[in-house]
Order: sequence, then C-alpha cells, then structure tokens
Amino acid sequence: MQQKPNGSDELRRGVGLAGVVSLGLGTAVGVSVFSVLSPATALAGPAMLISMLIAMVPMMVFGVVYSFMGAAAPVTGASFEWPRRFVHPLLGFMICWLRILGSTAAVIVLTLVLVSYLGTAVSLPLKPTMFAILILVLLLNLMGVSAAAFGQTLMLIILLATCAIFCFGSVPAIELDAFTPFFSEGYGGMLAAIPLLISLFLGIESATEIGGEVRNPSRNIPLGIALSVVLTAAIYFGVAVAALGVLGAAGLAASEAPLLDAAAASLGEWGKVLILVSATVAIGSSINATFIIMSRFLYAMARADMLPSFLAVVHKDSGVPRPAVLLAFGLCSLGLFMPNNLVFLFLAVNIPTILKYASTCLSSIMLVKKSPELYEASNFKPPRTVMLGFAVCGIALGLVIVVLGWTADWRPYALLAGWSVVGLGYHFLRNGHNSRRTH
Repeated sequence: MQQKPNGSDELRRGVGLAGVVSLGLGTAVGVSVFSVLSPATALAGPAMLISMLIAMVPMMVFGVVYSFMGAAAPVTGASFEWPRRFVHPLLGFMICWLRILGSTAAVIVLTLVLVSYLGTAVSLPLKPTMFAILILVLLLNLMGVSAAAFGQTLMLIILLATCAIFCFGSVPAIELDAFTPFFSEGYGGMLAAIPLLISLFLGIESATEIGGEVRNPSRNIPLGIALSVVLTAAIYFGVAVAALGVLGAAGLAASEAPLLDAAAASLGEWGKVLILVSATVAIGSSINATFIIMSRFLYAMARADMLPSFLAVVHKDSGVPRPAVLLAFGLCSLGLFMPNNLVFLFLAVNIPTILKYASTCLSSIMLVKKSPELYEASNFKPPRTVMLGFAVCGIALGLVIVVLGWTADWRPYALLAGWSVVGLGYHFLRNGHNSRRTH
C-alpha cells in the first residue's frame, strides 16, 4: 500500500497486560450480569450458581483456543485474519461481514440498556442520549488505542471496586435459608439455565482482535485471557451469591432489576446509587471495547483488500485507523434505527459471535496441521492432540448454541441470512472488479 502524507498502514503496539485484561472484562462484564440473574434463578432456583459454573466450560474451551492463536499468530482483526489465512479468504470475509451487523447490534443494545439504567435516576430522551454516548466513544477512540485502553482500565477499576463494596457490604444481610432447598427446580431446571448464562462470558477473548497493537503478545494475550476468565467468574459468582442471599430465590426470580433491589435491601438507598454507578461503568466499558474491536476488523478487512483500501490508513500521530473508526461510528449511528427488542438484538449479536468462535477453532486446527513452525514458535502451545481436541469441542459447542437460539426467535436468523446474501454479492462483485483491473 502506498504511503499517505498523513498516515500509514502500521498500527502502534501500545497495549500491555492491563489493557488486555480490561478489554476482555470490559466486553464480558456488561449488560448480562444486570439482567440475566432473574430468569436464570426462575429456571434453576439457588442451583443457578451451579449452572453459572457449568456455563463457564464453553468459554474456557474457547479461551484455550484463543490463547494459543493469540500467542502463535498475533494480528489485529484476528477473527478475520485467522480464518482468511489458515482456512479460506471467503470464510474470513463472511465471519466479519456477519460481525459488522452483530457488532452494530451489540453497541445498540448496550447503549439502550445504559440509557435505561440512567433513566432510573434522571429522565432522558432515548435516541438522542444513545447518540451522545456514541459520540463520546468516538472521541475516545480517535485519541488512540492507548487512550481507549486506559479508559477501559480506569472503568475496570471502578467496576471492581463497586462490585466488591456490593458483595462485602451485603454479607450481613445474607440469609443462609435463601440457599435451601438448593435444587428447588430439580436438575432439569439447573441444566435449562445453562444456555442463558453462557452469555455472561462471551467476549473474554476480545483483546486478540487487537493483537497487532499488544506489546509482547505471545505472553500478554494468553496470560490476559486467563486472568480475564478468573476475574469475570469471581465477579459474577460473588454478585450472584450476594443477590441470592439477600433477596432469596423467589425474590431474585421476580425482580426486574435484581442488583438494584438487592443493593437497596442490604445497603439502603445509597446501595442503589452504587449499583447505578457500577452498571454505568460496566456497560460503558462494554460499549467502548465493542467499538474498538469493530473498528479493527474493518481495518483488517481493508488491509486484505476486501473493503475499500482507505479504511486501512492509520493516522501517523495517534496510531489509529481513523477511517475505520469513523465507519464504525457511522454504522452504529444507523443502528439507532434498529428495533429495541432485546431478545432480537441479543440473538443478532450472539449468533455471529458464536460462529466467530467456531471459525477460530477451525483455524487453530489448520494452523497446527499446516503451519507447524508457528505452533513450535508459540510460547503457549498445549500438546497437539489436546489442542485439536479443544478445537473440535469448541466447534461442536458453537453449533449446539446456534441451534438452540432458533427456538427463542427466528427473525434474527432471517436478518443475518439476508445480510449474508448482500455480503456474498459484494464480495464477488469486488473480486470480479479487481480481477478485471489487474488484467
């Protein structure tokens, strides 16, 4: 690519271990913990805690695969670059094409829930406030990935502090009787809650998407993912135990704002303020992390000549792919016209995410088999048979989760199918144009 007067196509390695962890936590610890505990408890009773632990298993499988891939082949726009490089360019394109829609839906659902939480304290116009949040995220990201990662780290510190205050402050109000009978809804109820709770852990691997901007990625990516899994599990489990112990299974299952109700019951009115701050920071960090990742896979697609090349230009001072960032902002702004149905939006987000996980698992299989030099050079490399077993297991788990989602709402599947057709048409038209231009 030709050098631009005010830009280049090289990103700056400005993200350390803290940034990797904060991006993972910032993506995973968002809207779900403030909304999913009630329906999960309604299904499983106190055994929801066991369901939560089991729900970690798929993310642990995907976490191992992503840790290996992030160490063996660190690159920005990883969910595009890995399947493109190790499986087939069309797979990489389609995964990211679906994620354009999925990431747009993710930003919209996060801003929607954030404004709803803020609306409990002060009356706010929905769409204008959502747009104002998008502008703030845009400005932060235009400053550079280091500034965006620092913002993530700062929000993470606030989130951990508020969750710790809630958990420890609720201890005197916890009733042991709230945990009995533990299997009140039977083992079937415990199993039924697992697919719902899987959404708690999606996104822990997010820092692999900026692998080209991570310092010492072969160390920081695997270690950062491991720390993210442990911290995320600790946050969720502590919050769930506190809420269940304070409200009881029946109260938690019936609550529309479980953490607000639990905090008010155990800490008084200022507890509501605490949870409101925690929710604002958690959801805000998820919006920022999702936006960073979205802009980076748009950049990666442009570098591979699958989107217009100007999207791959990096600003020489900030080290940011500003055209890709601006496009991400534009797409999210258009997303404000999407329906506000949360089930629809969550499925539009989760289906491309799960397909991304499955394609990364397939990419890891091909890397081990066809690029043994990368496997040998990796600082994190489980034995080949173990690595292949994790990858196959990840593909199977991903397909099961996608099939289960159909029973909730078929409409996001139809939307994603139509978006896929548009993407295939664009891809083949662009390739045909490029072929004629080169001949």
